[in-house]
Amino acid sequence: MVIQPRPIDPTTAAHERVYRTLRTRIMHGEIGPGEALTLRGIGKDFAVSMTPAREAVRRLAAEGALFLSSSGRVSTPELSNERIEELATLRAMLEPELASRALPRAHFALIDRLEAINNGVSQMVQRHDATGYIRMNLEFHRTLYLRAQAPAMLAMTETVWLQLGPTMRALYGRLNRTEPPQHHRHILAALKAGDEPGLRLAVRSDATQGLRLLKG
Repeated sequence: MVIQPRPIDPTTAAHERVYRTLRTRIMHGEIGPGEALTLRGIGKDFAVSMTPAREAVRRLAAEGALFLSSSGRVSTPELSNERIEELATLRAMLEPELASRALPRAHFALIDRLEAINNGVSQMVQRHDATGYIRMNLEFHRTLYLRAQAPAMLAMTETVWLQLGPTMRALYGRLNRTEPPQHHRHILAALKAGDEPGLRLAVRSDATQGLRLLKG
């Protein structure tokens, strides 16, 4: 008996495309904090009807990436100091643990890959490309954390990144970076040395120090 694959619902496919593309844009800081969106505008941008646009917005609102008011206004959240502190604490809890779990699988090929990505981070800093910087910075961390083989923990971490995306864009402007994050060098050195305490400290510092500059 041959089981025929189910046909793909075009509405579902459109909703998934809108959701994933918007999610990436928010995570990479392409949309600033408090920036308003409309379902009509989203539908026009993606050449879809209101239904997939609405479903994508609902999913992103459930993840904390968008704020949906009672009047139907859609916007990226403007995070309070308390919320920034909470998300920074989550990063400090989750990311050192992911790095620690990745350490036994941090072979030379991975370290070479991380060094290449960090060179890309440097290039984005030199170009003053904020969204490129955020994208490459997250790629650096994700590439390491994938070796942890802890998909639930990584998914939680990515949700935190998603909620912080617009705020990270604001942070980049405040820091006025002229060189890549120094903690990346410390992470690479700890990986090469097999230094778990040093790795945890470097990851925690990289994940939280900048965010706390936004407070006040």
